[in-house]
Amino acid sequence: MTLGDALLEVAHGDERAVLFTVLDGPAKGRKLLVRLDRGETVGDGPPGLASLAEELRRSCIVEHEGARVFADVYGRPPRLVVVGAVDTGEALCAGARALGWHTVCVDARARFATPERMPSAEEIVVDWPDEALARLALDRDTAVVVLTHDDKLDVPALTAALRSSAFYVGALGSRIAQAGRRERLREAGLTAAELDRLHGPAGLDVGADSPAETAVSILAEVLAVRANRGGGPLGASTERIHAER
Repeated sequence: MTLGDALLEVAHGDERAVLFTVLDGPAKGRKLLVRLDRGETVGDGPPGLASLAEELRRSCIVEHEGARVFADVYGRPPRLVVVGAVDTGEALCAGARALGWHTVCVDARARFATPERMPSAEEIVVDWPDEALARLALDRDTAVVVLTHDDKLDVPALTAALRSSAFYVGALGSRIAQAGRRERLREAGLTAAELDRLHGPAGLDVGADSPAETAVSILAEVLAVRANRGGGPLGASTERIHAER
């Protein structure tokens, strides 16, 4: 299969892939398409680029063997999974859908987990959180936010999420509640490294009050984590205003 044919397949599907284009150096202009879901490469670009593909979530410029290489990332849209069919969960799903993300609501309570209550959730899973998250196969393009404020739901949900490849795991709750939750997660067997992945209280410090404001705060932190940015004021940042996509 030629590079052009393979790229057309990728562009018209939802498989994960990265197209590397060397921008300078002896291999300038050469391309390598890494098809992550198939475990194969196509093109005449440096084979060593393939090892970089798995960690890339956004299109960007990378360095390889002293040369700049543009990495164009393809794949399914990011996914937001909210645990808890509550007002903040609906606001989160509405905001994430506006970003073009796929939205999922998980709740064991069938009377709450309904399209009427969660109209912005494209997928609703009625099941115990750990079983639902296992079925959803959380991956590196998934953010999970736990909203339930109930240990019998929070602990299994966060345990499953923190042990997955999800790039963001957050939970609502006061600092006192967060400290108690972390202790219960530690008792459940989570390691210090796993606990360090937990964002709690979830969100950036914007003085959020309502469910809609809280959702903005949390989504802002999710976006910052995904872009590997600090989430502070742009006026105080030395980074580019617009992250490379």
